[in-house]
Amino acid sequence: MRVRFAPSPTGSLHVGNARTALFNWLLARGRGGTFILRVEDTDAARSTRASEASMLRDLRWLGLDWDEGPDVGGPRGPYRQTERMHLYQSYATELVNAGAAYFCFCTSAQLEADRQEAVAAGRPVQYPGTCRRLTREAADRRIAAGEQPAIRFRIPEHRDVVFSDQVRGDVRFHTDVLGDPIIVRADGMPAYNFAVVVDDALMEVTHVIRGEDHISNTPRQILLYEALGFAPPTFAHLSLVMGPDHTPLSKRHGATSVSEFRAKGYLPEALVNYLALIGWSPGHDEELLPIDELARRFSLDAVGHSAGVFDEEKLAWANRHYLKVADPMRLAELSVPCFREAGVPMTPTAAGLAFLASAMAMASASVDRLNQVPARLALLFDFSPERALEDARIREELAAADVRSVVSALADELAGAARLDRESFRAAANRVKARTGQKGRGLFHPIRLALTGRAEGPELDLAVPAIDRGAELPPDSGIPTVVGCRERAAAFARALARIPDSDSRLPTPDSRLP
Repeated sequence: MRVRFAPSPTGSLHVGNARTALFNWLLARGRGGTFILRVEDTDAARSTRASEASMLRDLRWLGLDWDEGPDVGGPRGPYRQTERMHLYQSYATELVNAGAAYFCFCTSAQLEADRQEAVAAGRPVQYPGTCRRLTREAADRRIAAGEQPAIRFRIPEHRDVVFSDQVRGDVRFHTDVLGDPIIVRADGMPAYNFAVVVDDALMEVTHVIRGEDHISNTPRQILLYEALGFAPPTFAHLSLVMGPDHTPLSKRHGATSVSEFRAKGYLPEALVNYLALIGWSPGHDEELLPIDELARRFSLDAVGHSAGVFDEEKLAWANRHYLKVADPMRLAELSVPCFREAGVPMTPTAAGLAFLASAMAMASASVDRLNQVPARLALLFDFSPERALEDARIREELAAADVRSVVSALADELAGAARLDRESFRAAANRVKARTGQKGRGLFHPIRLALTGRAEGPELDLAVPAIDRGAELPPDSGIPTVVGCRERAAAFARALARIPDSDSRLPTPDSRLP
């Protein structure tokens, strides 16, 4: 089995194309086949090497490696179409000499006039065969005179083209509705339907798995295979990926490219797992599976032909699972660009990364994406009692004397104390409880306010040790300074003391901490 993914490097890798690549990869890896990457870069006006590099980078990020391709070589190369021009010219000449193709001198203006005439007459819009009747001698004279013709394939008349699609069953087309397609343009560039046939035949591709928008191309390609003496491959046409409104997924639905989902903080294993579920099911009521298991179970027989809907909420659900089970150090490394994007200056050293990894438990179980991690861990790097006391919800609670008493007792308990871990924090909280008589929310809510500057957030058993671990980091750790719990409690107590019990006015913001 030899399958291929053949993108055009004219932009970013769309998730619909990524799913096509994935299905090809799963089939090859599950059946011990060969996965080929071929770059179809004959659109000179739009194709760029930058786009190609971006696509290859995204495929590798998804974990889709290839056995043959432009960067790894292989026995059937080259793997860029612009490096295969001599092959297209050779086979085009063969078709012309055999009478299976002919030179076409029709101008764009003439072709447009023919199109408008067909529309006005209610006829199918197809090439009327103007140059089909031109003799080879007459064509040669015009070429010798300096005209540059295109080359058209001569579609056989009055016959059916039938192929068995592995997803859709038998598909039938009649040649009378096809028209003679251009296979080489006047500028010498091969047309898609021609180049893809030459490439797939010479690369010995056994299965062509692609989007259903290519179904109408298939009969022309089958006829070209026949004319060139090649056996056609097995075809499988996948349904398109739709947005929630059941229209083709596009920018109006939000992110559509692999790079955009990567930037939003999705893990590659989550995106791969979710894309595999669009139009296919691994069975046994299972959905979250590693890629090697997906490959083991994948079969074209189980691929549906109904349109698949891309639901980002379902993707987020899968991502939550993979965030929870991911290695914390890996998440720490991946989250660094997200912190920078959020305005948190960070170039962590090994010690800084180790700290972020240790704090990741506060975020990984409660976020959908990596770009939400900075907000979840903001309490580590951003502490301001004055700003906290400007919060209307917190201000309303200041009337309760127990808030002040708990914060004051906490500041006393932590003054001069060692840095807190989970056990020493619980011991300190129990001592504050004994001094104030508060318990439950009456005890821990004021403690949360004093140590995090927030009314809600991660469990204190996780947050407090993380804060004090951060406070012990060396200055050159590469992450922002973390103010320790001892200093936080003292600063919050001083800020509260500046507000008279009967006064609702707030203190003047003062970010200075001891």
